[in-house]
Amino acid sequence: MTKEPSTAAVRIVTVALALAPPVLLYRAGWLTLQGLSAAQMRQWLHEPLTAGFLAVLGQTGLWLLWIFLMATVTDHSYRRLAARMRWQYNLRLPRPVQAFTAAMLGSTAATSVALPALAQGHTTSDSGSLPATPREAGDPTLTHDAPSPAPTVDYAAMTEPADAATVSPRPAAPPAEPRKNTGDVAAARTSPRESVRVAAGDTLWDLAAEHLGAGSRWPEIYKLNRKHRQADGRALTDPNVIRIGWKLTLPTRRAAAPPTPHKNHHPDPRAPETAGSEANPPFATPAPHPSPPGTTGPSTARAPAEAAPSGSGTAREQPDRPGGIALPTQGWISLGLAAAIASTAALAGMQRRRHARLTFALPGTAVPPVPAFLTRISAANPAERSNHRSAAVGIDTSAAERSLFDLPGPGLALHGDGTIAAARAILAATLTTGTTDTAATRPVVVTTADLLARLLPDGAPAVGLDPDGTAYDGERLMVLADTAAAVTHAEEEMIGRRRLLDSFDVATVADLNARTDHAEHQPPYVLLIDSTPRYAARVHAIAAHRAVLDLHPVLLGHHEGIPTVDITADGTVTNDAPSPVARMSTLGADDLATVLALLTDTLARPEAGIDIDEPLAEAPPAGGPAEPREPVPVQPADAAALVRLQVLGPVTVTTASGPVRTGMRSGSYTALAVLAAHPAGRTLGQLTADLHPDVDPSAAVKRVRTDINTARKVLRAETGHREHMFIVYDPATGRYQLDPETIAVDLWHMLTAIQHAADATDDQATLTALRRATELYTGDFAEGHDYLWATACATAYRHQILTAYARIAEILEPDHPDQAIAALEHAADLDPVNEELYQRIMRIHGRQHRPDAVRRTLRRLEKHLTDFCDAEPSQATRRVAERQLQPASVNRARP
Repeated sequence: MTKEPSTAAVRIVTVALALAPPVLLYRAGWLTLQGLSAAQMRQWLHEPLTAGFLAVLGQTGLWLLWIFLMATVTDHSYRRLAARMRWQYNLRLPRPVQAFTAAMLGSTAATSVALPALAQGHTTSDSGSLPATPREAGDPTLTHDAPSPAPTVDYAAMTEPADAATVSPRPAAPPAEPRKNTGDVAAARTSPRESVRVAAGDTLWDLAAEHLGAGSRWPEIYKLNRKHRQADGRALTDPNVIRIGWKLTLPTRRAAAPPTPHKNHHPDPRAPETAGSEANPPFATPAPHPSPPGTTGPSTARAPAEAAPSGSGTAREQPDRPGGIALPTQGWISLGLAAAIASTAALAGMQRRRHARLTFALPGTAVPPVPAFLTRISAANPAERSNHRSAAVGIDTSAAERSLFDLPGPGLALHGDGTIAAARAILAATLTTGTTDTAATRPVVVTTADLLARLLPDGAPAVGLDPDGTAYDGERLMVLADTAAAVTHAEEEMIGRRRLLDSFDVATVADLNARTDHAEHQPPYVLLIDSTPRYAARVHAIAAHRAVLDLHPVLLGHHEGIPTVDITADGTVTNDAPSPVARMSTLGADDLATVLALLTDTLARPEAGIDIDEPLAEAPPAGGPAEPREPVPVQPADAAALVRLQVLGPVTVTTASGPVRTGMRSGSYTALAVLAAHPAGRTLGQLTADLHPDVDPSAAVKRVRTDINTARKVLRAETGHREHMFIVYDPATGRYQLDPETIAVDLWHMLTAIQHAADATDDQATLTALRRATELYTGDFAEGHDYLWATACATAYRHQILTAYARIAEILEPDHPDQAIAALEHAADLDPVNEELYQRIMRIHGRQHRPDAVRRTLRRLEKHLTDFCDAEPSQATRRVAERQLQPASVNRARP
């Protein structure tokens, strides 16, 4: 075994290398400059590239290199001495020299190792590498007492970070200890840190709570990622703004502190110690940031899509991929398709509100249930949903929306396990395009009865959206007998469009639609059929005119000459060649049936409607079938509650010291609104579905607990009552509830007033109670929250207050008709599309012999219906108006 060179020998060699160059350079330079004359200097100025000038220039460069080398050695020696003497001062080179210094120091370190080895007679191998050390060769004689290698130099410490003013001084190193398990230590040093991708709704507090065990550790994530350039070219500079798709590096986890049980409450066995469970009271957790850091940017695009595992077959809901939403049925849709479906659902809800009957009934908190499919869709970021494209059928590798109408090639063929699911999504995307736009621009789909039956649930009728032909705008889903009939229909459409182009001497359908001197707008036309060799030539003829005539063949199965995408069950495109779509949207059969039902409800057609003067039949509530009615806690109006919660209008919390403005998380406000709508309480699973439907269930549970924990902590701090929970947990039912003894809710007071009106025995008491209810209604439930559950609650409570106004008008009309009209007019401001309100107003005007007022009321309804849902007043509403415009003798004959 060879002997390691001594440190003294290395120092002697280093000193010699440091002193020899200046001596040689000085002597050579002196000899060169000694005979230099003024004439020679003038000659260098005119002819610089002479041998003498180059010699001086080379000597000057060597002097500079020697100076840099000495600066490096001096800095290195100083750091070694400072470490021994426990100095805490930080000597740093000028910024421009630091990078060069690090490189020079690397060369110095390599030289200090290589020269002693050469001095001992070591030779290099044929490959030019040094021989293996005992450690590298696995020498069994290596023990823990072997001399440790020379200390390595931390080059990172010598270069100032771009975002730091100074480099923190390093503490003195502790005495060296025997190294054990070297492989594990090396792996720990080189292993990458854990990272997380930002999703919609994330904050730095949420990420710290979920991945680090405590939301208060968010500054560590911020410091670690501050000014780090992300894939979109932006960087984290504000802790309150993080963008969807960013990849944030996480610091090392720390062991969590043991929980502190609370003696006054039952423990929640599922609640973690950091989430505000009954086992760990919220006031024992770190205080939240007044404004939760890391609000996800609303207008940012998501990160590029990642490859999805195919054929997972798991029943658990998958988390959202970038650019889309995972559905409870294992489907996945792009944000553009989600936006179109959400718009269609909102329009269908508006149509149902038109015909809701204003029958005064007992109050309650019953709200219509929202399908999980639509709940997930409504969770998409509103700003992202507003920028969707027409017929969005998937996303590309950058997570950008791809429209069926913009795909390259003569058409689209689907192949693989996800063919049927992707065809459902294409059908939904096409038919929901332009739902809120002009009817003439909405696309038309032609398909076959057999194919539509395969796309829908078993037993569902394979019919179009308007099978009886009553819609104003005609059928947009044409279901033909077979493929032959569908291809023939497409050929006829092709010929008709070609004739139009020739007649108007334009090149494309787009040019034709841009003109105003032709009879009819030509919408996009989609042919959705099975691929079959029998009609291949005819389909090719149609596809050849796709771009010019706006005809779009979509074929199920491989088809020669048509671009084919191979789709896995989850929509991932697996083509070997580059494809314009990286992932296709997919839908289940039940989800497609829901979309078609919504589309049917939104069709503008002549409607019979409900005549207010006709006998009342049993009618469903405004939002559809409702959940069982929950009892409302009775709270005295003059009770001095510790906290007052307002959910009618924007959600606000008030204590004796005023409104709570800081410390409360946005999720905490939403949790309070949910619990206000459900006085009997909600389980943890129900709360996660309501509050975070677009988040992985395990992460959603942590967020809900954090939201509840924060609400409790803030309310305790604001009221000064640390013994109250405000949000209590019932271990018998597993439900969280608002404590009615400490929190007064405006919604409960309103419903209680309506209940008193229903129980009153005389009109005056009824009128007093109803006026109290209308005073409490200061806006729609949870105004500003666009989740479908919040919209459903808002619709239900708005309908109840409309019935209250209608009952007030009934009581006031005999003696105070103008006051009755004023009450109904105010109700119409709250819901401008409910036709019964306008029928009631027109009837009072008619009884007061005001035909002009009747006409104004009808025109007002016509305008609102056109603006809100592209509809017209029903036949029943027009009959009511006509009766009020008849002669007075006829009008008085009707009650």
